[in-house]
Amino acid sequence: MRIVLQRVSKASVTVAGLETGSIDRGLLVLVGCEPSDGPNDIEWLASKLIGLRIFDDSEGAMNHSVMESGGDILLVSQFTLFASTRKGTRPSWHRAAKPDIARPLYEAFHKRVEALLGRPVPTGEFGADMQVSLVNEGPVTLVIDSKARE
Repeated sequence: MRIVLQRVSKASVTVAGLETGSIDRGLLVLVGCEPSDGPNDIEWLASKLIGLRIFDDSEGAMNHSVMESGGDILLVSQFTLFASTRKGTRPSWHRAAKPDIARPLYEAFHKRVEALLGRPVPTGEFGADMQVSLVNEGPVTLVIDSKARE
């Protein structure tokens, strides 16, 4: 499981012109799944996401988590995070989990993030053509992979 997270001052996602989720200050998180992902990946990545200290404290140092800062999280499914560009110029998606595998993983991740955060977490719409808007704060952008665990 892989996420790309961005610290934002605001973010939203729309599908067919209708907003499905939005947040003010917090994290926009793009989520990709691969077939080998499971409960351990979900737990590790959700805990890492909630605990990351990337929000400023009173002295301007990144010492607070999204929870400590009172920020929100917006989750958006993103199969393209597992693109392979090894051959040619057309990406291959062979590493990305197919929807029948990815959807339950994404939904389990969503539920775990909500449980750890202690409040609802808005989302996009799995498998839909989505438009994502954001204002990246910092900018702060991180890529975290449950298999690499860096």
